[in-house]
Amino acid sequence: MAAAYGGVVAYLFVPSPLLGPATWAPVADLLGGRVAAVGDAIETPDGEVVLVVHSNAGLHAPRLAAQLEARATVYVDAALPGDGPDTTLAPPRFLAFLETMVDDDGLLPPWTQWWGDEVDDLFPDVETRAAVEAEQPRLPLSYFTSRVSVPTGWAERPSGYLAFGDTYAEELALARSHGWPVTVLPGRHLHQLVDPVAVAAAVADLAARAGAP
Repeated sequence: MAAAYGGVVAYLFVPSPLLGPATWAPVADLLGGRVAAVGDAIETPDGEVVLVVHSNAGLHAPRLAAQLEARATVYVDAALPGDGPDTTLAPPRFLAFLETMVDDDGLLPPWTQWWGDEVDDLFPDVETRAAVEAEQPRLPLSYFTSRVSVPTGWAERPSGYLAFGDTYAEELALARSHGWPVTVLPGRHLHQLVDPVAVAAAVADLAARAGAP
């Protein structure tokens, strides 16, 4: 399966800092890739790298792509930075929402507890949900008030955008304005767990269209 999708590139999947490697394990297996966290000391794999980032990891992607000299970056239902030299990790309205949940130690609850029963249909089965929830960190609110550097000209690097439905409609429009190839798969935010075959194919196609071999 990896040969069918992956060719000669090395896929590096970076999940949201709010989740863990289980969110990308099925797709990584299909593409012969590996999963790394935002904060890992990531070494460039042999061959050319396609960076695949999900959700809030999209704000870290320009810096990671520059460090890794990524052949292409595929943003998957991901946040995108603006044009400034750095970006905040939460817009004001979202930060206000987070402030309602922080405990006395400055910690937020695990991500799936933010949304009540809205997360119930994000997972294909109870086993997958348990595996994802077991990896969730409790991030401090200060993570979302910190800023991440954004390299100049980051949007000119070879990139593509994969959206699951219209939740990230503004980001999808921004990707189109940058001239990136885009794909929309009907689904919700963790669709890579629900249909990993379709998502793997879409990621590989976008990487190819963005310029990866």
